[in-house]
Amino acid sequence: MDWTWFHRLGSPKWFYEKTNAWIPWLAVISISLLLIGTVWGLAFAPADFKQGNSYRIIYLHVPASFLALAGYYIMAISGAIGLIWKMKLADMVMKSAAPIGSVLTFLALVTGAIWGKPTWGTWWVWDARITSMLVLFFLYLGVIALQEAYQHQDTANKASAVLSLVGTVNIPIIYKSVDWWYTLHQPATLKLTSESTIHWSMLYPLLIMIAGFYCFYALVLLQRTRTEILSREKKTKWVKALAEEKGS
Repeated sequence: MDWTWFHRLGSPKWFYEKTNAWIPWLAVISISLLLIGTVWGLAFAPADFKQGNSYRIIYLHVPASFLALAGYYIMAISGAIGLIWKMKLADMVMKSAAPIGSVLTFLALVTGAIWGKPTWGTWWVWDARITSMLVLFFLYLGVIALQEAYQHQDTANKASAVLSLVGTVNIPIIYKSVDWWYTLHQPATLKLTSESTIHWSMLYPLLIMIAGFYCFYALVLLQRTRTEILSREKKTKWVKALAEEKGS
């Protein structure tokens, strides 16, 4: 089978040129969704009959948690592609995804702690879900550290990819932790196979926030990857020509 199309798809130059047109649209869509979701969720969604207004932290906590997990898969899959097919763009995406994922995981942990104080009476417990999310945070930091630990970029990419792939075993643990172990953390309210347990008046702004976070994640990942492309490809003719065009 001819895989030249696959390698052409992973061309840094092709990616940089094609994503020029995507950036403005993603920016408008993500900002619009986040504004609508934030205003709807904080100002118009009703208070919860048990938790009052403290539940509104879900409009940050849940999207951040979703993206922390999905972003890890993106990082790990990119690392696998880089290992197997030696695609430079995949390695760049993997490196670019790690800091974004670490910030989202940190945000999920902090907002979870803020939510936990009025709900459980404490900022932190060694709950199965929280502990596995903390492990995820350290995995992201490990990939970032490996990228900086080696002078040779190829070695850094291979080490980061291996850690990313090994760390994927933690993702199912995070998903199923509330089902496998006794835990203070509440079960999932958003379900694909059955009806969600959250009322539509709270659900709709949450879904908008999740969509906004996904679009914003894509926007930031594209921007970071484009910056990484320019850094690694700075000696190529097309990057030099681009720099001269911007300088003129």
